[in-house]
Amino acid sequence: MDMLNALAPMAAVLIFLLMFILIILDRWPHHRVTLCCGLATLLLVFGVMMDDGGEAIIRTLNLRSLVHPEFWIASKESAESAAGINWSTILFIAGMMVMVEGMADAGFFQWLCLRLAKWVKYMASKIFLVFMFISAILAMFIDSITVILFLAAVTVELGKTLKFNPVPVILAEIFCANLGGSATMCGDPPNIIIGTSLHLTFADFLLNTGLIALICLFVTIIYFWLCFGKELKEAEKQEIDLNSLPEPSTVIKNKTSFGASVAIFFLAVVMLITHAQTGLTVAFIGVFIALLTLLCAGRKAPELLKKVDINTLLFFIGLFVVVSGLEETGVLEVIAHFIGDVSGGNIVLVIVIILWVSAIASAFVDNIPFSATMIPIIQTLSATQGIPIHTLAWTLSIGTDIGGSATPIGASANVVGTAVAIKNGYPVGWGKYCKACVPATIIVLLLSTAIILLRYVVLGG
Repeated sequence: MDMLNALAPMAAVLIFLLMFILIILDRWPHHRVTLCCGLATLLLVFGVMMDDGGEAIIRTLNLRSLVHPEFWIASKESAESAAGINWSTILFIAGMMVMVEGMADAGFFQWLCLRLAKWVKYMASKIFLVFMFISAILAMFIDSITVILFLAAVTVELGKTLKFNPVPVILAEIFCANLGGSATMCGDPPNIIIGTSLHLTFADFLLNTGLIALICLFVTIIYFWLCFGKELKEAEKQEIDLNSLPEPSTVIKNKTSFGASVAIFFLAVVMLITHAQTGLTVAFIGVFIALLTLLCAGRKAPELLKKVDINTLLFFIGLFVVVSGLEETGVLEVIAHFIGDVSGGNIVLVIVIILWVSAIASAFVDNIPFSATMIPIIQTLSATQGIPIHTLAWTLSIGTDIGGSATPIGASANVVGTAVAIKNGYPVGWGKYCKACVPATIIVLLLSTAIILLRYVVLGG
């Protein structure tokens, strides 16, 4: 039994590596991969190899947190929510999915895009600038996949009508969506995981990663303008029939549903901004907003529920179980000590290592499992090296969120945006994508590194 217990860490690592490889190969649905690997962790690592496997399974499933009052209403999530399956993350993402489906069904996203295009008089260069900005703003509150799905589709239609190449605009939208997602706790899945695990609030992210994202956004817009601005200005010289464009109001299917969906969205934003003061946890907010959306949807409620991406939620559940295997067997603690030894406890080196390793890894592998894996590591680093946990949290968030922008497969928004372009006859290969986005990623990462070191190391903020 002692020999099996000693082999448990190796088995947990092998299962984790197998999961990553299968996700990268992309031959099977990702949720099936994580669920099967999660089941292997529960049965093999916890059930067969570990002495205290029963307790490890209970901690990993974390079902007790759901009936704990502080899980729903408290000054912050209970400590139990950070261990094993992070049910706060699952319920919050599910709730936001329902809300977004309600907004999409009401025509909100198409209306917003067409309204903005009309506001800038359908000029390609101005659409380029405005859509970059709105992509970042929307991604602060709504999943970047949804943002890009609608923005890219509308950009393609506008490109065909206004006779400009939509690819540069889509690439800029993708980058800005990933950047905007780094600004808030609900902007990107890695941030939701980091926030719920470390008891951080919406305001915490906004005042820290939000400030970094804002500075980097202006630099990003300048960069993409220098790359593509001239090309889009040239496109404006062509004669265009603006009468062929639909009026923004025509995409609103039901004014009552439209008004209700917008009101629910703003209510969600207010609840998230104030949840540290009200004591309402993100799990409560997610469930409440979902129920409110379904109530307003009426007979359409079952249809909205069918559109919710259940596979993504299952993906998260399996992922959390696999990562718990690494945590319960002590693997993550070993990695944290290794980073501490390599850096010699130097906070500057630790920050640089976490940010750039996170960014490079996220450019090629899914940043969700990577961030979930890194959270216990930065917690151990903070405890053993005396580095403020919040500083490491912001570093991990920026690294995982921004690094994914570098390649077409680095983030889900990249895959969706390029797929929309390709489907409509605008090919976007690795060369074209990386030529535009790799330099932008490096610029933003360098700027982010400088800001983090200046604010949290030099100024001690």
